[in-house]
Amino acid sequence: MRLVLASANPHKAAEITEILLAAGLDVEILPRPDDVPEVVEDGLTLEDNARLKAVALCEATGLPAVADDTGLEVDALGGAPGVWSARYAGEDATYGDNVQKLLRELQGVPAERRGARFATVALVRWPDGREVAAFGDVEGDIVEAPRGGDGFGYDPVFRPVEGDGRTFAEMTAAEKHAVSHRGRAFRTLADGLRVVEALGE
Repeated sequence: MRLVLASANPHKAAEITEILLAAGLDVEILPRPDDVPEVVEDGLTLEDNARLKAVALCEATGLPAVADDTGLEVDALGGAPGVWSARYAGEDATYGDNVQKLLRELQGVPAERRGARFATVALVRWPDGREVAAFGDVEGDIVEAPRGGDGFGYDPVFRPVEGDGRTFAEMTAAEKHAVSHRGRAFRTLADGLRVVEALGE
């Protein structure tokens, strides 16, 4: 199976590739072509945005495409930033900009009200319109200051419940993938793709 990555984000691309290969899927992951423009992610849900990206890559390349969208939902912020997670501090925001805005919004919020979750929708789209989609999430909380030098995005401030107190950015890639939203979504997606393979579709 050959899949073209819809994401041009090198960190996300590396995670997706690592997770699918570790799941034992016999797949060749092709990088997103440089000449494919950025997709406007104006969907109302994570699934909408994942589909927008996958459809765009299918149309541009004629190949099945794999895409995902991820959101961080913080209880004290009414579920924000949610679908706007990557653009929380603005369209051209860096990871650091988004993290700092989040911490400003949570300034003074006590630990017991800093609950949060990451959610990912992973989706493969074929040029003929067929799809396989999967969901993964992980509960946790937002720490008061960034910790750790690995990972990306909100990883330095997200501490998963299913851990030992470290943030995602303090974990190895394998440790993070074992409990993360993206790990769960793409392992489930791999199961769905194996079914497609077995059916010879």
